Amino acid sequence: MRDIDNDNPDLEKLIQVADPYHGQGTNYLHTSTSSIDHGSIENPTGAVVVPISLATTFEQSSPGKATAPEDPNSMGLGYEYSRTGNPTRGAFERAMVQAEQGANYCVAFSSGSAATSAVMHLLQHGDHFLCIDDVYGGTQRYFRRILSPVSGVKVDFVDMGNVEELKFKNNTKLLWLESPTNPTLKITDIRKIAETCHNHNCLLAVDSTFCSPYFQSPLLLGADLVVHSVTKYIGGHSDVVMGVVACNDSGLHKKLRFVQNGVGAVPSPFDCFLAHRGLKTLHVRMEAAARNAMAIALFLQEHPAVEGVLYPGLKSHPQHELAKRQQHGFGAMVSFSCLGGRAEAATFLKNLRVFCLAESLGAVESLAESPSLMTHASLPDEQRALLGIDDSLIRLSCGIESCRDLVEDLQQALDVVREEINDNGIAKRQKF
Repeated sequence: MRDIDNDNPDLEKLIQVADPYHGQGTNYLHTSTSSIDHGSIENPTGAVVVPISLATTFEQSSPGKATAPEDPNSMGLGYEYSRTGNPTRGAFERAMVQAEQGANYCVAFSSGSAATSAVMHLLQHGDHFLCIDDVYGGTQRYFRRILSPVSGVKVDFVDMGNVEELKFKNNTKLLWLESPTNPTLKITDIRKIAETCHNHNCLLAVDSTFCSPYFQSPLLLGADLVVHSVTKYIGGHSDVVMGVVACNDSGLHKKLRFVQNGVGAVPSPFDCFLAHRGLKTLHVRMEAAARNAMAIALFLQEHPAVEGVLYPGLKSHPQHELAKRQQHGFGAMVSFSCLGGRAEAATFLKNLRVFCLAESLGAVESLAESPSLMTHASLPDEQRALLGIDDSLIRLSCGIESCRDLVEDLQQALDVVREEINDNGIAKRQKF
């Protein structure tokens, strides 16, 4: 946006207060429906919302000639069959390109796991890749129990805290990174990892779901591929399951398009409509949720029934300074250790009234879960122990409800735990 030609300091101050969103929001909110395009082939009706195109097939003017290749939402390919290309899906993918800074392309899939699988289809039998050890349970399960034994692609799960100690092999083709990680919120220096990967002719894929495109831009830091579970912050309303892969290289984009069409794990037009609608408020929701998360993290630090808090916005977080440099904000995920063990954590979770006891994250409503029993239950016990994912660990996804209501909810649930602890004589330890 150009600078406003106005010397009124009060107006400039008002604009800054009203727009804390780092200049984001306008591009991806108006992609495919901008008044600039009114009456064009892209938007002939002038509708301000992208229509849901339910057609599975499209009439051709002559055999083998796709329809409407001039429509930007067809990526220049036109339409012939909805698995290959759909106007509603194309509109969402183009909006995502605007949201993910540094991206030239975005490919949508039917889930975050399908997006992960699409990236792995870039590898071949006999290839090797590195994966951060503290990774989403569903991702490690897919890598360990499906991809590796079925496809012959080998993986090593490693701590990425010390880049110099990473061991690349001659057949290492990819490094898979989560930053922040799920659920212990470890942060890795993406720029440094990217430089190391490229020195070894290795691609870097970053799952940036916890930050969303609003709080982190891995492609600008040197990543080759960015993966998001759209189900989380981008959709933002717990009503759609989707995933995306973004990149800035045309060769990678063509390969991902081929996988999208060939494997067929595509989202429905209605899902794309919902995801697109959610994306339009991403910047507003992320700021509100992050404010709540910071207040909640500060509250948890002081409660006697809490042994340790993990939140990148806290100065006590091991990678706090890195988060300040690398991210545009600290996000809305908070993990903490409840005093006691499984029983006390269960007491806390069962006594919540505003937070919902449920898996997933990134929605307008606040969610709480036990990683060891829920999202990361598929990890081997010894791996969970190594990563610090014990039965006392609680993961919170902070929503956009009243901050006071959320803090008071946590207070009353933790007070029940404290009474239980006092009755049982459990001593407090300091974790993290």
